[in-house]
Amino acid sequence: MSLPADQGTEARAGTAVAVTGVGLVTPAGADEHSFWEGLCSGRSTARRIEELAGLPVDFACPVDGIDLDAAVGGRSVWRMARFVKLALVAARQAVADAGLDPARWDGARVGVVLGVGVGGVSVLVDNAARLAASGPDAVSPLLVPMMIPNAAAGEVAIALKAGGPSLAPATACASGATAVAVARDLLLGGSCDVVVAGGAESVLTPLVVTAFARMGALSTRIGEPAAASRPFAADRDGFVIGEGAAMLVLEREEGVRARGGRTRALLTGAGSSTDAHHPTAPAPDGHGAQRAVRAALDQAGWTPGDVDHINAHGTSTPLNDAMETTLISRLFPHRPPVTAPKGVTGHTLAAAGAIEAVATVLTLERSAVPPIANLDALPDAFPLDCVTKEPRHRRVETALSHSFGFGGHNVVLAFQRAR
Repeated sequence: MSLPADQGTEARAGTAVAVTGVGLVTPAGADEHSFWEGLCSGRSTARRIEELAGLPVDFACPVDGIDLDAAVGGRSVWRMARFVKLALVAARQAVADAGLDPARWDGARVGVVLGVGVGGVSVLVDNAARLAASGPDAVSPLLVPMMIPNAAAGEVAIALKAGGPSLAPATACASGATAVAVARDLLLGGSCDVVVAGGAESVLTPLVVTAFARMGALSTRIGEPAAASRPFAADRDGFVIGEGAAMLVLEREEGVRARGGRTRALLTGAGSSTDAHHPTAPAPDGHGAQRAVRAALDQAGWTPGDVDHINAHGTSTPLNDAMETTLISRLFPHRPPVTAPKGVTGHTLAAAGAIEAVATVLTLERSAVPPIANLDALPDAFPLDCVTKEPRHRRVETALSHSFGFGGHNVVLAFQRAR
């Protein structure tokens, strides 16, 4: 059930912020338009990776079709790890999309919040090998600034001349969504006029992929990588690791109106909670995640019945998808249509929440819910209205984007169609 035009206006006036720009570099596409086309195709981007050959899991969802060094440009690209380059390209796209010019804004009023879970692990591994093989003199003096997770936020702030708060939240797979929630707080608290927020991750290395495989988190469909990521499917067996970045430009509504800018969607609420249950497994009953959903709904001024669509965390792991199904079916008996982008993009870890936030904005704008890749049959115990095979064209006024991370971190973002 969609919100009437006048419902929730009072809550939105005090708690909503505008999304004015988006940018992303993902396995499904290296810009907004190719990403949306890839997402709506319902085709997985998983493929075998040469660097992973011979490992228990030898496939992933990489970013293809873009020369990152050329896209970043400049003389400083050599000092950046891959996750930083991904973040910088996405941030520039988002700022341009918002119609903003860093050369003209008051940088002291511009913040950057960029969630990263791991950081430059490939740089660390490479330098560890150099140290073992050739001694201390072989270790790069740039190792530390290249590997630290906050390098992405720092480099984006430098590139955008953003002198306000620069933060790097790390809440595992919820990091990108956490960044968007923190950005909202910075705007509503008056600390910033503009915040560029999102997430980035690039850890498609033998060490990290093997580590996830050893803990049983990854799909082992070695013979059919493109069918491996299958959120909510009865025969799902784990996630497919991916890489990418997504950034959103957020502003207060009055600021957008004053400069004659365009609002693409409204972020009307953001809820967060912690399961306090287990280092990696979600609480099976979903009550930790439910607190985050309730908080987002309360901030938005919505009831569960007001939600038109859910962009699910949907990792393709047995535990997450079962928990999320329990959560959605309990809170939303009216069965809003559900999608899960990880069937196409794989699980991009810290970037996932930001990528899926952008997907939710595009769903609101384009009145279409993308399908879940590889979902041939739901288990009988999963009473969800999952979109499959092809996009479902329908007007969507309100939507939630779920993000749940290792450590029990839960973040839920509430978005509404721009008016």
